Amino acid sequence: MTLIGDPLAALTGQKYAIDRLNAIAHDPPQSIVIEGGDADSRVALALYWAMRLNCSSGTVPCGSCAACKQIAEQAFNDLLFFDGRDGLIKVEPVRSMRSTWGQPPNGDGFRVTIFAEAQMFMTEAANALLKSLEEPRPGNVFVLAAPQRERLLETLVSRSWVVTLAWPDIRVNSPEISEWVSALIHFWGSGRGWFERTSAKGAVDKGLAMQVVLGMQRELREALSGSCSTQLSASLAQSFDLKRFRRLGLVLDQAQDALNTQVPVNPAMVLDWVATRMI
Repeated sequence: MTLIGDPLAALTGQKYAIDRLNAIAHDPPQSIVIEGGDADSRVALALYWAMRLNCSSGTVPCGSCAACKQIAEQAFNDLLFFDGRDGLIKVEPVRSMRSTWGQPPNGDGFRVTIFAEAQMFMTEAANALLKSLEEPRPGNVFVLAAPQRERLLETLVSRSWVVTLAWPDIRVNSPEISEWVSALIHFWGSGRGWFERTSAKGAVDKGLAMQVVLGMQRELREALSGSCSTQLSASLAQSFDLKRFRRLGLVLDQAQDALNTQVPVNPAMVLDWVATRMI
């Protein structure tokens, strides 16, 4: 479990999302989905929600009462935390909590169960949670935090109230993703050097594959805009015509859809498909 420090301080600039939660705190929905932002800001808002529902002040979290401090440290008696940042969220831990969710909270507020990076749900775990949402128990609320709602089981989203954080303004890929994108562009020009990257066991997981696809989309946008703010987007602009740009956009959209689905996919094969479709 990765702590993020003071969740209230981590929400600077997210007034709209905070106001949305404050508006429904008097009658909280059983489940909310938090999308947008980055992983830390999504967890911060989830912890803010737990504070809002349990703070001794009864209004906006004070950050200093026992409940607020314990929630910030993820040590509160009525806080359950499943951390998808550490790997897949499996079915057994979810099933083991169903009896707890069937009981009232220990304190006078709400029991809040947070699923950080809920896109890491295994299908069986998502279905197990769905059964609990279909049998609501007073005093229990759930938070599903994910980059986009589309990456969650649709039936979970349909039973949830969605709040969207401000999306991060990221215009430049990280060095690791730039290296993968560069390898893709080089392969489209030379037909060499790609499959050695993806064939190694464990070289590509779902998260990395998604970041490569998003990184490629970012370079494509830069090339199409004419700004060519990076060497990679400039290389794309020089080697692709408009027809090929359109084809690349479609291929990347299809790859993102494949990685978002709950059906198991091989992330390396998705990237290989992107690579070969553009030759």
